Amino acid sequence: MEIIFWAAIFIIFYTYIGYGLLLFLLIKVKKIVGAMRQVPQVGYTPTVTVIVAAYNEAYIIEEKILNSLALEYPVDKIRFIFITDGSTDSTNEIILKYPIITGMHRPERSGKIAAVHRAMLAIQSEIVVFTDANTMLNKEAILYLCRHYADATVGAVAGEKRVQIEDHADATAGEGFYWKYESKLKKWDSELHSVVGAAGELFSIRTKLYEPVASDTILDDFMISMNIALKGFRIVYEPEAYALEKASADTGEELKRKIRIAAGGVQSTIRLKSLLLPFKQPILSFEFISHRILRWVVTPYLMLVVVVLNGMLLVRYGFYSIYGLIAIAQFFFYGASFLGWQLAKKQVKVKMFFIPYYFCLMNYAVIAGLFRYYFGTQTVLWEKAKRK
Repeated sequence: MEIIFWAAIFIIFYTYIGYGLLLFLLIKVKKIVGAMRQVPQVGYTPTVTVIVAAYNEAYIIEEKILNSLALEYPVDKIRFIFITDGSTDSTNEIILKYPIITGMHRPERSGKIAAVHRAMLAIQSEIVVFTDANTMLNKEAILYLCRHYADATVGAVAGEKRVQIEDHADATAGEGFYWKYESKLKKWDSELHSVVGAAGELFSIRTKLYEPVASDTILDDFMISMNIALKGFRIVYEPEAYALEKASADTGEELKRKIRIAAGGVQSTIRLKSLLLPFKQPILSFEFISHRILRWVVTPYLMLVVVVLNGMLLVRYGFYSIYGLIAIAQFFFYGASFLGWQLAKKQVKVKMFFIPYYFCLMNYAVIAGLFRYYFGTQTVLWEKAKRK
């Protein structure tokens, strides 16, 4: 019982802190031995197509169009495709006001990945950039993404997601903190070898490496990029190309989004099970297991195991033991999370409680996502989370 308890604590620590520390040390060693990859200078400009899949985004689609047209890139080398399948508002009509944008529309809603597959049939450019309708890119984003394709070993480039947190932010401030930490891990993953999957807010791929994923894929952006990594190409992280997105409207909306991602994480784990054996691509497998698998299918359950075993070990060894100290630490941590939950419901601003609350929210979402995937209740059709 004690072995299981301490092993569980070690894995939890490694998942959220230890892996980051290990990456930091490995990068330091790599720099010392002079094995770091040299980042190409901005200037390589292959032909590019920017794809935006939008569903009922009339409230923001014109801002997205103007943001896209303001991107700094040779005008003769960039094309824009906006897909509005299933939209019932004026999204498609707004797009048609801009002849420079290629609009694709079908009245039936088949899901984002079906729309992307259809758009890819019309692509002739060397590079494809995917970005969400509700995120705004910095002007140099495409230039920074494309410079990496001067390196033939690079198959995909992931941009950075930045969450816009307002001064009066509620518990969703934890979302911003999480993405800052996640961005740092992605940077180190990339410097060690490869990012473990890309997020749909902003990423790009070599067109010739695109492989259609199954129509029931929940995390299509993650799987599209990981299929490229499985072919032996690297996914590079480029923090100078970023997509700015507003935080979720409230923690309920954020939870809805996290549960969907968690269900997709379980599905992705099953479909990428070959990476669980490190023989073919050992470094990628190490990153995948450490950065994704432990978070998606292991650690949240170990947190429950630790709570139960801690109680049992208290009975055996008494309160005045190391297990008593751990119990006190857990009490304060989960107590802070509970206070964060209560304050979030009352919209009271006390940021010190937001991080433990958001941490627990994420891990609850993983457990809920597993059940949703297991019982087949998670659809590929995106139920859009409200943003501020």
